[in-house]
Amino acid sequence: MNRRLLAVVGVIVALALLSAVAIAANPTLLIAGYDTATVEAVDGETGEPLATVEARVADGLAKQYVGLSATDGLAADEGMLFVHDEPGEYAYVMRDMAFALDIVFVAPNGTVTEVHEAAPESRPYTRYRGTGQFVLEVPRGWSDRNGVEPGDRLVFELDRYSS
Repeated sequence: MNRRLLAVVGVIVALALLSAVAIAANPTLLIAGYDTATVEAVDGETGEPLATVEARVADGLAKQYVGLSATDGLAADEGMLFVHDEPGEYAYVMRDMAFALDIVFVAPNGTVTEVHEAAPESRPYTRYRGTGQFVLEVPRGWSDRNGVEPGDRLVFELDRYSS
């Protein structure tokens, strides 16, 4: 009986270790599907529409850690919207990225507070800092092409939040 119990425990431990190694090698295994949101950029002064993006929503730590690093590229009208529980100062890096991005920081009311152009890089990573509760990552040059700058607004609806 003791041998059987020991064998079962050994198998459980081995499976746990294999799972941990697999997740460490590919963190996307932790992530189920993404919700999506339509994000509209509007001029902060006139309210005129500037652009629209279909964004995957990264609303949990695992999704935020992986971000777009498991993605080969984005179409011109695609992005990822990072949702933080609280407004604050955040820093984003281009860890394991294959393509350049615009990183757009957004206040709780939807106002764009900062726009960075970020290129793929290796360590040490540049820390792109900004304040807000949301961050929109889009293909590099999207902000310039569409005239999106600090003071403009992003409008979107999520289950927990809306701007």
